[in-house]
Amino acid sequence: MTTAAHPEAPDAQPLVPLHCLLRAEPGPPRQAALPTGTPVWVLTRHADVRQALAHPGFGRASLYAPDAPPLTLTPNILDDPASMLNSDGPDHQAIRRTVQRAFTPRAIERWRPWVDGVVRELVDDLVASGSPADVVGGLTKPLPVRVISRLMELDGLDIDRLGHWSDHALSTTAYTAEEIRTAIGEFSEFGYRLVLERRKNPGEDLVSSLVQAADQTGGVSEAQLTSLTIGLVIAGHETTMTSFGNALVYLLDPQHADAWRRIGEDLSAASAATEQILRTVPLGDRTSAPGQLRRAVTDVEIGGVTIPEGAIIACDSASANLDPEVYPPGPVDLFAPLGTPSLTFGAGPHHCLGAWLARMELELGLHHLARVLPGLRLTAPVEEIAWRTGLLTRSPLRLEVSW
Repeated sequence: MTTAAHPEAPDAQPLVPLHCLLRAEPGPPRQAALPTGTPVWVLTRHADVRQALAHPGFGRASLYAPDAPPLTLTPNILDDPASMLNSDGPDHQAIRRTVQRAFTPRAIERWRPWVDGVVRELVDDLVASGSPADVVGGLTKPLPVRVISRLMELDGLDIDRLGHWSDHALSTTAYTAEEIRTAIGEFSEFGYRLVLERRKNPGEDLVSSLVQAADQTGGVSEAQLTSLTIGLVIAGHETTMTSFGNALVYLLDPQHADAWRRIGEDLSAASAATEQILRTVPLGDRTSAPGQLRRAVTDVEIGGVTIPEGAIIACDSASANLDPEVYPPGPVDLFAPLGTPSLTFGAGPHHCLGAWLARMELELGLHHLARVLPGLRLTAPVEEIAWRTGLLTRSPLRLEVSW
C-alpha cells in the first residue's frame, strides 16, 4: 500500500481507510499514556464521554496551567492558551458569545441556497474536466475554502497558502517545531491584519460581525479575537475537507453502489448518510492523543472511577460513537436515523460551533456529486491511496475517480 506522507515521512507505515480502523472496545475508564509519557485516563463509553465533556470538573484551560504536564511533542494551533478552545466558564462564554449567533442552525440554514450553488458549480466543473479526475483537487478541497471565503469575505484567498498554514497548525510529526511556529506566526499575522482591517472598514461578513460583537461586549482581548478568526478559517476548511474525502473513500466502495445512487436521488437520504458517516468515520488516527483532552480541576467520578484533581483525561469519541449500548452493532445502516446524537462534534460548552455548517457542506456535496455521477468509482484500489499524514487529521492527498 502506498502511503505518501504530507510531507514525505521516511517511517510512514501502510495505512487503512479511517472507517477500517480498529477502535477500543467501550468500557470503564482505563489508564494509558500520551506520546510525551504523560499518564492519561481514556474514556470510551458514550455516557462517560458525554458526561466528561459537559462536566465543569474537567477543563481545557488547566491543561496549560504552569503545573500542567507535557501534552504534545511539537506545538500546534490547539495549544494556544488565548483560543476559545482553551478557555472555560465565564471566560469561554464571553468569547463564544461573539460568534455563536452566526452559527445557530437557523442562521446556517439561510446560507443553504448559496452553499448549494457553490457545490453545483464545483461538481459541474469536475465533470467538465473529464474522466478520470482528482475529486480532492476538484471538489473536497476547494468547497470549504469557497464557503469560508464567502462567509469571511476573503476574496482571492490562496488555497495553497491556506493549506500550508492549516497543515502546519495541525501538525503532529509532519514538521519541526520551528517550522510550525513560523507558519502559525504567519497565519496569526494574517488574522491580526484582517481584524484591524474589518474594524476600520466593517462589512456584512463574519469577521466584521465578530469584531463588532467583541468591541461592544468587551472582555475579549485582541489576541483572543485573532485566535478566534484564524481558528474559524482552519476549522471551516479542514474538517469539511477531511470528512468529505474520507466519506468518498467509504462510499465509493463497490458494495455501497446502491447507497451511492440513493444519496443522489434523495436529499433526505444524503442527510441521513451524512450523520452516519460523521458518526462512524473519524477525522484522524488518534496517534497524538487517544481523544479530546481535558484536565480535572477537582476529583470527579466517571464510570465508577474517581478521576483525581490534576489528572488528564482523553475522551475517545470514535469509540463512544460505536458504543453498542447506544448504537446497533454490526454493519452500518447509512439511512437509519440516529436515535442519540453522535459525539463527533463534542458535547457541552465546547461543542463545535461549526457543526451545522460542516453537516450542510457534506450533505450537499455528497448529494450533488452522486446525483450528477451515479456511476462514480475509484480508479484504483483503496490500498493505493496516498494519505495526508503526520497531522491531527488524515484524508486522501488525491482521490482519482472515473465515470
